[in-house]
Amino acid sequence: MSQQPPVRSTVPPAPRPDASMSLLTNVMDHSLDDGYAEAAARRKEEGGSKLPSPLRAKLGLAAALLLAAVVVTLGAAQAQISAPTLAKERQQLIDRIERETSAADALQKNVDTLRNAVGTKQRDVLEEHGGDKADVVSLLAGATAVQGPGVKLVVDDAKQTKQSGGGGPRESTGFADTGRVRDRDMQRIVNGLWQSGAEAVAVNGQRLTALSAIRAAGDAILVDNKPLVPPYTVLAVGDGQQFANAFQRSVDGQYLRVLQQNYGVRYSISAQGDVRLPAAPSLIVRIAQPQGGGAAGRATDTGKGTS
Repeated sequence: MSQQPPVRSTVPPAPRPDASMSLLTNVMDHSLDDGYAEAAARRKEEGGSKLPSPLRAKLGLAAALLLAAVVVTLGAAQAQISAPTLAKERQQLIDRIERETSAADALQKNVDTLRNAVGTKQRDVLEEHGGDKADVVSLLAGATAVQGPGVKLVVDDAKQTKQSGGGGPRESTGFADTGRVRDRDMQRIVNGLWQSGAEAVAVNGQRLTALSAIRAAGDAILVDNKPLVPPYTVLAVGDGQQFANAFQRSVDGQYLRVLQQNYGVRYSISAQGDVRLPAAPSLIVRIAQPQGGGAAGRATDTGKGTS
């Protein structure tokens, strides 16, 4: 007969009292994630070898301040070392400028002295050989100072220069800034004064002669190679009010009026009871022929100027 296996009675284990709260139990048993737990354990193991964060920040700040102090100290030391050298070089430049300025002043005084001596000799020669015409000749040559009634003409650039609009007297000259007084304008003004009866003319204190040149160098106007700055004051000796009226009626006077109306060039003209003009700085004789005697036949025109 087959034997039946013995039947064993098994009693199931008693359920846990918190079996119904398995979720809370799991949270309590595993309150920290595995990754956080591992990081916390590693930080705990390494905690003895690292400094706290606040202390590390203070040490870093102290190191930065120390580095900045070292840089400032080195800069100050370098400045103190180079300061005497720079001061010495600066003083050398100042001394050189003063020496060159003194030399230039001495040369200018020498030039003025020689110029006055030449002018005196020229006036003596004019008086000796000019006879009763000596005063007229010296006046026309600009060798003597002049005083008498005349005209004062002041010409200045426009307040706001503008481009040429076409059809004006400057259109063919290629001027870009038509509100600025140019050398050609001064040439026409001076020529107009001569034609209106001027006996002597000076621009900004520079006496003009028959050999004077008015030209441009960039934006500057040169009179006998001396630069002038606006406003340009033109003094002319003549017949007072009649002289002024004659200039304003002339072609060059009308030209100046057109510059004022179309381009804003400013000018004013007035008759003066007393005008004083200086003598020309130097005179140049381009052609000289002695009169009378045997020397006249031997005189030749070399074409070279003498002063």
